Amino acid sequence: MMMIMTQPTLRPNNYMSNSLDHIDNMENPAVEKRKLTEDIDRDVEGDSESQVSVPARKRGKTAPDAGPAGLWLDTVNRYMLDFDFEKLCSVSLSNLNVYACLVCGKYYQGRGKSSHAYFHSLHEDHHVFINLHSLKVYILPDGYEVTDASLSDIQYVLQPTFTPEQVKALDKDNPYAYDLNNKRYLPGFVGLNNIKANDYVNVTVQALAHIQPLRDYFLLDTSETGSELVKRFGMLVRKMWNSRAFKGQVSPHELLQEISNASQKRFRQNEQADEIDFLSWFLNTLHLGLAGKKKNAKSIIHDIVQGEVRVESQTIIVREEDGEGKKKIFDESREITTKTTPFMFLTLDVPPPPLFQDEVEKNIIPQVLARKWNLDDMQVLTRYLQVALSTLLRKYDGVTGQETGNILRRYKITKLPRYLIFHIKRFTKNNWAMEKNPTIVNFPIKNVDMRDYVQGPDANEETRYDLVANICHEGRPGPGNGTYKVHVQCKAQNQWLQIQDLFVEEIMPQMIFLSESYVQIWERKQPS
Repeated sequence: MMMIMTQPTLRPNNYMSNSLDHIDNMENPAVEKRKLTEDIDRDVEGDSESQVSVPARKRGKTAPDAGPAGLWLDTVNRYMLDFDFEKLCSVSLSNLNVYACLVCGKYYQGRGKSSHAYFHSLHEDHHVFINLHSLKVYILPDGYEVTDASLSDIQYVLQPTFTPEQVKALDKDNPYAYDLNNKRYLPGFVGLNNIKANDYVNVTVQALAHIQPLRDYFLLDTSETGSELVKRFGMLVRKMWNSRAFKGQVSPHELLQEISNASQKRFRQNEQADEIDFLSWFLNTLHLGLAGKKKNAKSIIHDIVQGEVRVESQTIIVREEDGEGKKKIFDESREITTKTTPFMFLTLDVPPPPLFQDEVEKNIIPQVLARKWNLDDMQVLTRYLQVALSTLLRKYDGVTGQETGNILRRYKITKLPRYLIFHIKRFTKNNWAMEKNPTIVNFPIKNVDMRDYVQGPDANEETRYDLVANICHEGRPGPGNGTYKVHVQCKAQNQWLQIQDLFVEEIMPQMIFLSESYVQIWERKQPS
């Protein structure tokens, strides 16, 4: 029997020689091998995802097999997407390597074969996921990356960015935009969700987001530097000014979580706090997050809102021949202690409300406890309840004394900041309860002149200010008994808006001073 021997088929010599030449030309074969799989390893974080890349390495492929470019993209549901909440896996509550399902909007960790996102894609038949950090889109369970221009709007909503030209034009050209439901909204003047009792945070964010240099800084700065509070505040500001948003409102959930952590639960979303206490803490914490804890470190916060005031103090010596008015006059013959201190806001003391007689004209009662008033009574009451802003500013004329205990003080501003913050002190606490002074402060919208209250080089420069934001309190004193709202100006539309949580409405400038103003932010006019 004749046996036929078949000779093994050999690869062509030119193929073998080309492969050998390629290996010989490698400077470092290990490096080249690592480059072959870097696309797989780049997005793998944790043990759960490493299982995806093992079969690919064994097959010698650089990535999982890519499917059709547009497959499953028609299942993306933009109406279900909400990127305002904290980026935690809905199953493991981990913040590492989190993906969002673009079909249902839920967050899941990882994309490996044992990950929560992988199981979700199999169980729910949802296949399109986006990495919330890198913004890369993947199809699961296949595991290949998709780059499609139709997804750019989702990536922009997740992380909005602005060019210097766009930021510069915000105060000149800021047209209305439309969300997915075709509802009109004005970028930068959108409502903030009151999750439970965080209205005091909402009005603070609204006011600070309309301080032009602070707004511009956070719109342009997308770096990962600074504290977590700085990053989350910057992201919230960018979302507020986004003209391509899917909805005309923003939830400050991520910022609220970090505020609670950074303040050690001093400020929480489920318990209302005093707005001026929060504003003071927030500005100082932002400054530390931007500049660090070095002494005399500078930041955008100090550059725009910090001024200086000279404080002169003298101990009060009571003499029988001195009247009540004499106590508030400095004795120039005795020692006067002088020091200059920085400030971020100036406190204005509202005079105590007048007293009225009741119906029997015997009992003297405060106006806030008086009986129900008819229209004529309200007109009289309003006249008595008004005080001019210039009257409150006399505290800083360097002459009027302020008595605190047995110490007499007088104040004079030595350096004016670019943005001046007034705290109109309405709340006082006695031995039993918190009291509120409802006196209305009458003020102009523009051209408040601070020249009479300044001493030094700043007195020779521009000293006039225009109103930027007006935060007011309505209701009874005490946490949870009242509400906060804010008035801000849209320079591009030349109109004022009143914002209370999700409600945004236009308001006439003449009506702003009728509210019970609590905190005001004023912008210094630029020299003409």
